Amino acid sequence: MAIMITDECINCGACEPECPNNAIYEAGAEWKLSDGTSLQGELTTTLGNKMNASEDQEPVSMEYYYIVTDKCTECKGFHDEPQCAAVCPVDCCVDDPDFRESDETLLARKDFLHLANNPS
Repeated sequence: MAIMITDECINCGACEPECPNNAIYEAGAEWKLSDGTSLQGELTTTLGNKMNASEDQEPVSMEYYYIVTDKCTECKGFHDEPQCAAVCPVDCCVDDPDFRESDETLLARKDFLHLANNPS
């Protein structure tokens, strides 16, 4: 499953630099699939969304920090636990009940984000 930030967020920003996938954005900020990843060009994400990796996408929240589900791996392959949740002072980084995914799926997303289009 992915992690989400609830409306209890105090906009402290502690979570954003901890994310190894650059999946966390400030309220109102546009995001790109290419931010912090090796993705380029037109592609289909592991959730089946088609987009250009370098095109700006609409903010998920205008009120508090948010996590882009297409980029969240729960820190699988990087850390033993989601780092956003570990540093959140108000415990608003929680499991997203709408996106339940296996470890294998999350690790495949990590590979997609960081190895796709990466010359070997």
